[in-house]
Amino acid sequence: MVKKLFTFISKEVDGVHQAAYLLGFFTIGSQLLALLRDRLLAGTFGAGRELDIYYASFRIPDFIFVSVGSLVSISVLIPFLVEHLKKGKESGRLFVDNIFSFFFLVIIVVAVTAYFVVPYFANYIFPGFAGDDLSKLISLTRILLLSPIFLGFSNLLGTLTQAYKRFFLYALSPILYNIGIIVGIIFLYPIYGLEGLVYGVIFGAILHCFVQIPFIISQGLFPRFRLKYDFASILKVLAVSLPRTLTLSSDHLVMLVFIAFASMMTVGSISVFNFSYNLQSVPIAIIGVSYSLAVFPTLVRLFSAGNIKKFLEEVLMSARHIVFWSMPILILFVVLRAQIVRTILGAGAFNWSDTRLTAAALAIFVGALVFQNLTLLFIRAYYAMGNTKKPLIANMSTALLSIIFAYFGIILFNQSILFRDFLESLLKVGSLDGSVILILPLAYAFGKFLNAIVLWVMFQLDFKNFSRPLVRTFSESLFASLIMGYISYLSLNVFDKVFDLETTVGIFLQGFVSGIIGIVGFVVVLIFLKNQELSQVWGTFRSRMWKKPTIAPDPKVIE
Repeated sequence: MVKKLFTFISKEVDGVHQAAYLLGFFTIGSQLLALLRDRLLAGTFGAGRELDIYYASFRIPDFIFVSVGSLVSISVLIPFLVEHLKKGKESGRLFVDNIFSFFFLVIIVVAVTAYFVVPYFANYIFPGFAGDDLSKLISLTRILLLSPIFLGFSNLLGTLTQAYKRFFLYALSPILYNIGIIVGIIFLYPIYGLEGLVYGVIFGAILHCFVQIPFIISQGLFPRFRLKYDFASILKVLAVSLPRTLTLSSDHLVMLVFIAFASMMTVGSISVFNFSYNLQSVPIAIIGVSYSLAVFPTLVRLFSAGNIKKFLEEVLMSARHIVFWSMPILILFVVLRAQIVRTILGAGAFNWSDTRLTAAALAIFVGALVFQNLTLLFIRAYYAMGNTKKPLIANMSTALLSIIFAYFGIILFNQSILFRDFLESLLKVGSLDGSVILILPLAYAFGKFLNAIVLWVMFQLDFKNFSRPLVRTFSESLFASLIMGYISYLSLNVFDKVFDLETTVGIFLQGFVSGIIGIVGFVVVLIFLKNQELSQVWGTFRSRMWKKPTIAPDPKVIE
């Protein structure tokens, strides 16, 4: 039984659509667990101070993870690993050992340094916390400094599982990570308090890492620590990874600054921001991340082989399907935002005011959903080309603009009654304390929109025939999605009197049935338009990808 299970989860998956849907399926499972995690947190704490402290404690460890852990990320290492494995397993093994040894030394030094300096800088980074709240924040942050070590190592292992197209293993990691966090909420928090929550996070990070180890060992590629480094090889990786690290760091720097802003707002603002951010991250993980990860190994292989035409076709195909899936989800999230938030988070201490603010923030976040998902694809396409400078320029410039927008937006909101009333009226949060938090998702969405546009223009300049087919998909999907949204909105009003909206089940059924009716309208419109993406999706599912035979791995040939 154990052997069969290992064979199943170690199965090779070929084809971009099949890999993307597989990753998407497992990502849905992971995100469902993440939603359960957030529901447990919302029900236990509400949008309050304890949860503000908990979420703020992630910012420094997360920043370290993207700043150091991304040095051994999948996007960077796969081209190098493929090149070394073509020379033979021993060459691949030496490369992995060398990178692991360097990374392990660097991440340990950074984490230990952060452990000692956090107390001196925490009050400057999070000016809204003081006294016991600040002490608790420092304590949780220090514990969470273990997470970038395990998650960074898991990133390195993920490079190997992705290179061998073992997407099952890679997709299991985030599921186990969320299980660890849930264990912390249910079992460890009652015993250890807030520290128990972060103990669960560390447990999840360990699971995230260890699930990939059996396959890596079976391939004879488990990293070994070496005191002697091949600095020439390390410098080659750093030359590629440093721009990418700065690209990722810019996003997390924005989040760090935004949490600093939120710490000076009404109590619970950090929680509202994080809850809405986590909810909008669900479709990004399912669509954008799944497609960009699934297509990346193929893009690397095609570009390195000089097959530019096929490379462009794969990018365009992925972009069209990202738009196809993202647009209707965007509209549904906007129309059904209150039902989504109340169903997922509306329990225990999470009250109606928390729901309204979170729903409003969610609507703003998802406004940039299509562009966030396309950004992930554009960035990985450029990484496959070995070009890390263009994503860096786009991310750094738009990150700075996001922070500037947020800073002046907060000032404008506090000083202009006209602007404040307009925003509160538009998002139906009038008379609620703490509505200034909506400036942060607005600034975030603005930055992501600009980022995608900049990358799109760059890509169009590099590949002249890229945009026209994508614009057609964009237009068809937007038209069908708007009709879907209108149908869903009308259905909400009809079912307002059918279901008991005083209960979670009633609210869920109102949103679910209204959404299903809208989706039916969406599909009918696309059939009428003879939409190409709809036909391709149907064809992929008809191929019953999950019943394809297991392919025995050849460690010397990675495609």
